[in-house]
Amino acid sequence: MLINFIPKAEISAKENLEWLFILRNLMIGGESLLLLISIDILKIQLHQDALWLTIIAIGSVNLYTWMRLKTDTPVSEMEIFSQLAIDVFAIAALLYLTGGATNPFTWIFLLPVILTAIILPHTYTWYMVILTTTLYTFLIPYHATLTTVEPHLMHMDMASMSEQMHTMQDEEFFNFHIFGMWFGFVCSAGLVAFFALELSNTIKAGERTLAEARERALQDERIISLGTLAASAAHDMGTPLGTMAIIAHELKDEYSQEVHAELHDKMIIIQEQIDRCKQALSVMSASAGESRAESGHITMLCDYLDEVLVHWRSQQPGVKLNLHINPLAPMNQFILADLTLSHSLINILNNAAEVTDTEKGIDIAINPCTVKNFIGLRIRDYGPGIPEKLIDKIGKAPIAGSKEGLGVGLFLTYSTIDRLGGKIDISNPSTGGACIDIILPLVEPK
Repeated sequence: MLINFIPKAEISAKENLEWLFILRNLMIGGESLLLLISIDILKIQLHQDALWLTIIAIGSVNLYTWMRLKTDTPVSEMEIFSQLAIDVFAIAALLYLTGGATNPFTWIFLLPVILTAIILPHTYTWYMVILTTTLYTFLIPYHATLTTVEPHLMHMDMASMSEQMHTMQDEEFFNFHIFGMWFGFVCSAGLVAFFALELSNTIKAGERTLAEARERALQDERIISLGTLAASAAHDMGTPLGTMAIIAHELKDEYSQEVHAELHDKMIIIQEQIDRCKQALSVMSASAGESRAESGHITMLCDYLDEVLVHWRSQQPGVKLNLHINPLAPMNQFILADLTLSHSLINILNNAAEVTDTEKGIDIAINPCTVKNFIGLRIRDYGPGIPEKLIDKIGKAPIAGSKEGLGVGLFLTYSTIDRLGGKIDISNPSTGGACIDIILPLVEPK
C-alpha cells in the first residue's frame, strides 16, 4: 500500500531503462573479456584499436544513461527504442571489424529484438526487426578483413610456407568459430533461463495480484452486506430507542434528585447512553455513497488526534492513557479527518481498554514514518494478547463467535484504513499484551 505515488507507466519506463543500463554493462564486460581472450589466448589477429574505440564509445553512451537515470525527467518509449538502436549499431560495428556475417556471434542481433518485444509496443518490435535485418544483410558483403597471420618461417620454401600459413589460418578460423559457438550457446542458455524465470515470476505476480483483487472484492461484498444490515438495523431500532428515550425522560422527572438522588443519577446515565445509541444509528443510516471529500475534512494532525482522544475519553473516562509523541513527528501537517477513520481508531482503543491491565492502562505512541507523507501510530495494551491462531485472520473477514472483541469491528477498521491508503499490523510483544501499528497518509492542505 505504501508506495511512491508515481504513475505506473512512468515507473515501468524508468525500470526498463535501468535494465537496459545493466545489460549494456554486461555487454561491455563480455565484449572486453572476449576481445582479450581472442587476442591473448586464441592468438587471433584483430583490429584492436578500432574495437577498443568502439567499446569505449558504448561505455560513453552508458555513462550518459547512468546520468540520465539520476534525473526526474520521465522516460519515453521513443527514448528507450533510440538507446536500443544505438546498441544495434554498436553491435554492427563490432561485427564489421571481426568478419561481418561470418562471425559466429551474429546471433547477438537477436538480443535487441527480444528486449524490444518485451518492453516496448509491437510497432517498435517490427522497426527493430527491420533495422537488425538490414544491418545483418549489409554485413554479408561488407566487412573488414581480419589481419593475416604471417609466421616467421626462415628456412622453408614458398610452397611449404604458403601451405603452413593456410593451415594456420584455417586452424585460427576454426578455433575462433568453435569458441564463438560455445560462447553463443552459453549466452543463449543464460538468456533463455533468465527470461523464462522472469516470465514465470511475472505470471506468479499476476496470479498474486488477481488473488488479492478477488480477496478485496470479497471484502467489499462483506462490507456492503454489513452496511445493508446496519442501515436496516438502524431503521428498525429507531422507534424502540425513541420510546426508551421518552420513558427514561419521564422516569427522570418522576423520581426527582432531591428524593431519589441515586435513581435519578442512574436515569441520567441511561439517557446519555440512549443518546449515544441514537447518534450511532444516525451515522449508520447515513448515505453510504458519500465520497471521501464529502465524508471528511482536512485538518491538522494534532487537532484531529486530540479530537479523537477526547471523544474516546468521554466513553472510557476511567482508563489510564499514556501518550508519547516523538519530537520528530509531523504534528503540524494535515490529515483527512474521515468519520469512519475516527470510529476505527476509537474501536481499537475500546478493544484495548476492555482487556488491558487497569494499572498500566494503554500506551499510544505517535512517531514519524520512514515513508514520506505518512504518520505512524502505535496502540498497545497490557492484556492477555491476541491468540496466534487469530492474528492471520483478523481484518480479512469477520470472526464468527469471537469473544475477544476482534470480529466485525476490526474487520471494518482494516477495510477503512486500507481504503484511505494506510496500513495496519497487529503483533504480540514479548513483554505481553497486544500491539497495533497503524500507518496513515498525510495530505496537502487545500
